[in-house]
This record gives sequence, C-alpha cells and structure tokens, in this order.
Amino acid sequence: MSQDIVADALNMIRNAKKARKAEIKIKRISNLLIEILKIMKQEGAVKKYKINSKEKTIEVTIGDLTDCKAIKPRFTVDKTQIEKYRRRYLPARNLGIMIVSTNKGLMTHEEAKKEKTGGCLVAYFY
Repeated sequence: MSQDIVADALNMIRNAKKARKAEIKIKRISNLLIEILKIMKQEGAVKKYKINSKEKTIEVTIGDLTDCKAIKPRFTVDKTQIEKYRRRYLPARNLGIMIVSTNKGLMTHEEAKKEKTGGCLVAYFY
C-alpha cells in the first residue's frame, strides 16, 4: 500500500466493481476520504457507507459506478482551467464528476464553476 489513502481506497472500489462485488471494506480512514464518499453518495456512485471507528474501517456499498480514480499529481486550477481538466479526465460532456478541494471545502467541478472558485483537483468518477 502507498501513502495516499484516497488513491488506495478509490482503486479498491474500482477493482471491486470490476470483480462484480457489491460491497467492499476499506481498512484505512481519512477525513478527505469520508468527504469524497459523501459526494459520491450524493451523485449515486456509492449507495451507502458505514464508518466503524473501533476497527478504523469503512464498509462501502457500490452503486452506479463505472470508474473512479484519484488525480495525481493534484493539479491546482483556477476557475478558468476547470473546463480543460474536465475534458482531460471525464469521458463525455454531461458524464462524470471531478472533485475539487477549494477553500470552501470539497465540491464537484460544477459547483466550483457556479461559485466561480478554483482549487485543487482530487479525484474523478463516472
């Protein structure tokens, strides 16, 4: 395992989806990962997730998801560059979500465009 908890967790979710598993247990927790899972749940990519603080694990039930990856290196973008990276990482115009870390917290690339704010690209899924 590497040092990047988010990248490891998203790889585990993607591999479980390819293996046609409905649930996965992630053995490492971070606040950033929990916030990413919240966004994925709002968008329907994850049906539910349960945090077990005693064992320090997260149980994730995978929903409507094709692919998810962490963006490495984490590019810093301003509000005008979001479209360029959307074309680079997402397969189609209205398909997929990029997660942007802004000074107002994590949000999708669409919310960042509405707020007219930039930030750091963290992950994407579709």
